[in-house]
Amino acid sequence: MSVLICDADGELWYTRAEELNLYSIAMPYSYGGNVYYYDLGKNTDFRAFYDAVRGGEIPKTMALNPDEYVAILEPYFERGEDVLYVSFSHAMSGTFDHLDIALNELRAKYPDRKCTVFDTKSICLGAGIQMEYAAELKNNGASDEEILAKLKEFRDRVAVYFVVDDLMHLKRGGRLSGIAAFAGTLLNLKPMLTIDERGSLKVCEKITGKRKALRKMADHVIAELTGTEYKVYVVDADSPAEGDALAEMISDSRPDAKIVRQTVGPVIGAHCGPGTVGVIFVADSRPIPLAVE
Repeated sequence: MSVLICDADGELWYTRAEELNLYSIAMPYSYGGNVYYYDLGKNTDFRAFYDAVRGGEIPKTMALNPDEYVAILEPYFERGEDVLYVSFSHAMSGTFDHLDIALNELRAKYPDRKCTVFDTKSICLGAGIQMEYAAELKNNGASDEEILAKLKEFRDRVAVYFVVDDLMHLKRGGRLSGIAAFAGTLLNLKPMLTIDERGSLKVCEKITGKRKALRKMADHVIAELTGTEYKVYVVDADSPAEGDALAEMISDSRPDAKIVRQTVGPVIGAHCGPGTVGVIFVADSRPIPLAVE
């Protein structure tokens, strides 16, 4: 017998996770001298977080330590359960090095138990849509092996597009060079970003102006959305009017799209900053990044 778990960096809203009986590992972030754990929005003060960031506060994210992972996973092993963990991109965090340490400790103590970790090679709802898919399969009786096989194919079909309002947030997080951030800010450049097949952040297009960037994202969904079986997640980091505008652009041409609007949580928001708008959906393949950024 196994249990399926995920993490809060997948951003699947707490009501949906509860509906699917899916346990999510809360992920830490800090601002204003306090440490918080993102709970998929259940008790999260989004207003306080984004107001603080807009006021100049620099939030930080951090890795869970090995002891925290042991505390999360050991109760399952004690009950004789294996674990299938569908995680956000391993290329984006050192937290998985700590997970490996915890698993080595637990394997020594529980040699008959196992924890299988599936790397979605994505983040935010690019990971969350895969977590949702895995939970649906699990609830319909699929085995771990069947879930893993389907996820490997599904992973390469998840398309992520997003633009940020202030490039300096990406620069502070090490996602963009200082020169590129400075030049892009001066030029009002809005690079459209995506997640490549390795699970890393990449530029896929360079666009001048936010409105043009929103239009371009909508065009990608209109052209690439494969059908209505899966949701189209339109997300924003404290920019609801722009998120609504993007959703409307999509629905005007694809009224069949099942659009879900959602706020970006503080962990992801700490890196992308207020004003970020993005879309996640299922296509034939992942977006192709620029060869040279």
